[in-house]
Amino acid sequence: MTVALRTTELDPIFRTARLTCRPLEASDTPFYADLFSRQELVAYRPDPAPFDAARSATRLGEDLAHWKQHGFGRWALVHAGRTVGLGGLSLKFQYRGLNLSYHLLPDLWGQGLASEFVRGALDYAALSLKAQEVYGLVRPANTASTRVLEKAGFIHAAEHMVSGAPMTELRLKLR
Repeated sequence: MTVALRTTELDPIFRTARLTCRPLEASDTPFYADLFSRQELVAYRPDPAPFDAARSATRLGEDLAHWKQHGFGRWALVHAGRTVGLGGLSLKFQYRGLNLSYHLLPDLWGQGLASEFVRGALDYAALSLKAQEVYGLVRPANTASTRVLEKAGFIHAAEHMVSGAPMTELRLKLR
């Protein structure tokens, strides 16, 4: 796994065998809106309502602000020359550690890209961000995502209600 290492400044881009992970940009708005308008994808989010254009723009703005404030955040995931998903590490102050999230176009589910991204993001978190702990929040019905995290070494930590939806918290200590 190749991961950009920090020398004097954090490199915001990392690569895996099949993915280039680059910071989101304002020009990603159409992809962001398309991805989160898909019912099969948002069905596993705490609020399963598809995003409209305004909600997409607001959420992308929040992601861009996270990058500006912290120097890391959600990446655009590029595979075979096209953007195929979003994934990232973020701070959510109600939880300790870094939140790991990922969303891929449904036609690419089951091809190992989520697992590949998770491994790369964990390497990035440990080596570049010097993170101690990472967690993911998953709807219990999203068994595929739970398997991806468990395969990477995450263990069940707690159950929560997030925006009225049950969520399972899985955690991994990096150090």
